[in-house]
Amino acid sequence: MSNPLPFPPPAGLPRLDRCAVMGVVNVTPDSFSDGGLWHDPARAIAHGLALRAKGADLVDVGGESTRPGAQRVTEQEELGRVLPVVRELADAGVVVSIDTMRASVAEQAVAAGARLVNDVSGGLADPAMASVIADTGVPFVVMHWRGQSADMDSQAVYGDVVTDVVAELTARMRALLEAGVKEEQLILDPGLGFAKTAEHNWALLGRLAALTELGRPVLVAASRKRFLGTLLANPETRELRPARQRDDATAAVSVLSAQAGAWAVRVHDVAGTADAVRVVAAWQRAARLG
Repeated sequence: MSNPLPFPPPAGLPRLDRCAVMGVVNVTPDSFSDGGLWHDPARAIAHGLALRAKGADLVDVGGESTRPGAQRVTEQEELGRVLPVVRELADAGVVVSIDTMRASVAEQAVAAGARLVNDVSGGLADPAMASVIADTGVPFVVMHWRGQSADMDSQAVYGDVVTDVVAELTARMRALLEAGVKEEQLILDPGLGFAKTAEHNWALLGRLAALTELGRPVLVAASRKRFLGTLLANPETRELRPARQRDDATAAVSVLSAQAGAWAVRVHDVAGTADAVRVVAAWQRAARLG
């Protein structure tokens, strides 16, 4: 067990004595593991409420798939998908995160009740994002990103992936601070699966301390991703483990991330991870008392 609790809370979010759990609501027809399941707003809202009941501390609502090869949707389509869901969940008392690369979507979602903006581009996809984050004052997830999903695999070239990701995230933080965003708003995400091979992902997880040492909360989003499917592939056929059968592996990553000092983990199957991070916190408390 490494970093002591409590974790530093991002601005405007509740303080917890353990790693937080962020549940995922994809209001999309084409997300990699659950595309189409929650595309209908009423079903998405019900799913978000169910995630909270199962132990989610935050619910991340997204209206645009960022799976490898995905094409972008229009701004109006994205707004139409997410705003009704954000509004209803926020009105029900759910702590809502909006997963978007568009400043306009972020701004309108925050006005509808979202309390955190999760931008997989770290503000690079839309130059207006930094000013929206500065003006609203909400926490902002700065993910490591090198390009749009349609061609991001070609960007997976590094010297040392951990050193390079830390340097690039540090540069993004500096740019955001210069644009008026406050340091206490920033949350870091290593961007597992985004312009990363399986080996890159494991290196970043194994050396997560390099990110936590930057002094900002860290979000780990490994849930159901391809590198877990590769690890769990059928040994004879090499067929990848299907995405919805990777939840036990995801929970294991959640445990190890919590031990390594992650502020939060972003997962599709909330119940197992919610139990797991509570076990980690109890273990850490007992270790400190002993």
